[in-house]
Amino acid sequence: MLDSCKLKSAFNLPFIYNKKINTTGTSNADVPLADPGMYQLDITLRRGQSLAARDRGGTSDPYVKFKIGRKEVFRSKIIHKNLNPVWEEKACILIDHLREPLYIKVFDYDFGLQDDFMGSAFLDLTQLELNRPTDVTLTLKDPHYPDHDLGIILLSVLLTAKKGESRDVTMLMRKSWKRSSKFQTQSLRLSDQHRKSHLWRGIVSITLIEGRALKAMDSNGLSDPYVKFRLGHQKYKSKIMPKTLNPQWREQFDFHLYEERGGIIDITAWDKDAGKRDDFIGRCQVDLSSLSREQTHKLELQLEEGEGHLVLLVTLTASPTVSISDLSANSLEDQKEREEILKRYSPLRIFHNLKDVGFLQVKVIRAESLMAADVTGKSDPFCVVELNNDRLLTHTVYKNLNPEWNKVFTFNIKDIHSVLEVTVYDEDRDRSADFLGKVAIPLLSIQNGEQKAYVLKNKQLTGPTKGVIYLEIDVIFNAVKASLRTLIPKEQKYIEEENRLSKQLLLRNFIRTKRCVMVLVNAAYYVNSCFDWDSPPRSLAAFVVVEDMLEDEEEEDDKDDKDSEKKGFINKIYAIQEVCVSVQNILDEVASFGERIKNTFNWTVPFLSWLAIVALCVFTIILYFIPLRYIVLVWGINKFTKKLRSPYAIDNNELLDFLSRVPSDVQVVQYQELKPDPSHSPYKRKKNNLG
Repeated sequence: MLDSCKLKSAFNLPFIYNKKINTTGTSNADVPLADPGMYQLDITLRRGQSLAARDRGGTSDPYVKFKIGRKEVFRSKIIHKNLNPVWEEKACILIDHLREPLYIKVFDYDFGLQDDFMGSAFLDLTQLELNRPTDVTLTLKDPHYPDHDLGIILLSVLLTAKKGESRDVTMLMRKSWKRSSKFQTQSLRLSDQHRKSHLWRGIVSITLIEGRALKAMDSNGLSDPYVKFRLGHQKYKSKIMPKTLNPQWREQFDFHLYEERGGIIDITAWDKDAGKRDDFIGRCQVDLSSLSREQTHKLELQLEEGEGHLVLLVTLTASPTVSISDLSANSLEDQKEREEILKRYSPLRIFHNLKDVGFLQVKVIRAESLMAADVTGKSDPFCVVELNNDRLLTHTVYKNLNPEWNKVFTFNIKDIHSVLEVTVYDEDRDRSADFLGKVAIPLLSIQNGEQKAYVLKNKQLTGPTKGVIYLEIDVIFNAVKASLRTLIPKEQKYIEEENRLSKQLLLRNFIRTKRCVMVLVNAAYYVNSCFDWDSPPRSLAAFVVVEDMLEDEEEEDDKDDKDSEKKGFINKIYAIQEVCVSVQNILDEVASFGERIKNTFNWTVPFLSWLAIVALCVFTIILYFIPLRYIVLVWGINKFTKKLRSPYAIDNNELLDFLSRVPSDVQVVQYQELKPDPSHSPYKRKKNNLG
């Protein structure tokens, strides 16, 4: 039954076409209403003109939402400080019927506060012609102030009919990160005509080297700059460099390249401000279609809408190692392919492509006894397989709590200490996908060729949820390459969630830190002896150092008190919250560091413990033949000449990189495999089927 209130409001709000609709042609009013998913609406959000100013500086930071009914189907990127923004973003929307109009809303982004409304408009889908691109101009209005001129939004739309299309398709998931850091799942459906299809065509490797002469945004004439990168749905954020206009980052990021012709990487530079909105420093772009493949390009990019330059290294390489196929197209069951894979990662090919450590094949077979997420008592489950930043999906099995996917996923392994994550969702056309369960499996704990039933866990991986999933996993890797990769920084993950203040998490991190501190009791006794004056010279030195530190802190507190008088109440609240989050994160880092050292010695990960023993034995043998002073001399020369030999090398500490691969106690619990119910056994299931 059509909601008459919604239909009435749809025609009351204005929308204007800059291209007339041909009423004598094939419009959607003449097309009979069809089954769900019959129509596909392709929209290109072009630009806005003369939008309303909502900020004090006479500008706005606009972004656009598309809604159909109560469902948000698209959200654009934010264009900062611009009343005539250019988006050029595309959205593909599957529509059940044309009775619901497309609702367009424009907002001004405000950090930490409620976003300001900038106007809205409706697009009546029944007035569009099928299979004909149409340029549309929408006049923005505020229902409370209908006489106000809020500008216009320009779109290009194409409506096509989808008749008899199979629902058994492979999907590629795209994550949209909202400012609330709560991701929603959107799906781009791909045809599954080929039994083996590679889902991305290459890797874009970016090394952020430095910034030069950036704009000063703080009162002290400096900035605390960081950089954001975006390629499609993929996002990265660099670390913050405090109090500098010439930051040295030396950070490396990898993007997936889905389009043959390349794409455009959006880069924005920001100044970090505690307790208030970060300041915009400038933006630039990299057009990947203009860069040659298999070659490193040094780029010095001028920041637009600001000052200064960014220096980058960009490399485009092919990536033919990620695929989805059916069980019948299993790579490892083909003897010839298996021999080629084993040869690729044999000990004789140690120095051939050090980044290619190994090969992972995951068979997602089926799940049983899943949670019912729909009101009908069923679910529409699909499965997401993730390895670091590589994400692949199965098709959706509709209205089933015991789905069978029978899909094979292959990945190349860049770090043998990575964790395979398999998550089951319920597809919901009216809103974001519902979480059903998840498992996390370290690659080093996998037993090759064994089909196992994994008990699904909750989002935090701390306890079980309903259902099990059957997987068969094979890992082939080169141990020497894996050992060498252990001593370089880990791959960063996409920006998904920012840490939030949690009372339980803060308390847990405090307890973990306390446990680590108790290990250092002997050191505490040593410090206490300074105050007991067991050794007068040592106690006198400690007294002088502590006195100097207290004086510095008192001076800084006086400055902070003067500055705080200028802050508003809201800014104080956000500043306190940010300090608490920082304390929470610092406690986590300190506790994790101590736990990783402990777990190295208690053989939590045998591969890493053996690697540490081998490294110590090699170092001992070297010390036996070579005096320590020569080793220190060589080490010092290497450190001091590293920047001369490789000016753009990424700084790292091999010991910290090694410890980053050792799981903390929290991660040990998350990776712990729960025992399934005895009834969930692949062998018992086969026996029952035969019976």
